[in-house]
Amino acid sequence: MNRLSPPSHPLGHETPAGLIPALEAALAGVHQALAQRDTEALERHSLAVQRLMAAALEQGRQGRLDHAARQRLAQAGAQLASQRASLSRATAAFDRALDALMPAEPLGLYGQAGKPLKRRSSGGSVSA
Repeated sequence: MNRLSPPSHPLGHETPAGLIPALEAALAGVHQALAQRDTEALERHSLAVQRLMAAALEQGRQGRLDHAARQRLAQAGAQLASQRASLSRATAAFDRALDALMPAEPLGLYGQAGKPLKRRSSGGSVSA
């Protein structure tokens, strides 16, 4: 198993000691998948992050994480927020690029301003 592969054991079997390193590895996998534009790995690691983060938060609520583990969990949460913001910015930039390359309105003689003129037109000429 690759160092960045998410753990294969089912939820609930993670020990508090192994939970945080597994979460950190899954976050590193998300980062690597984003950098490599590997959608399959991104999906796999993202699901692992969701599962591990939920388990870690539950362990924290139960008081089963020591101070160092809670600090590492907070750092992992900050890293997750940073990755989420970065992905959101990239998605917005991609959407803008798509809008520029593929406008919603086909390019032609009549844009939004010319549509009323086209409707009033009779035959081949435009009435003003």
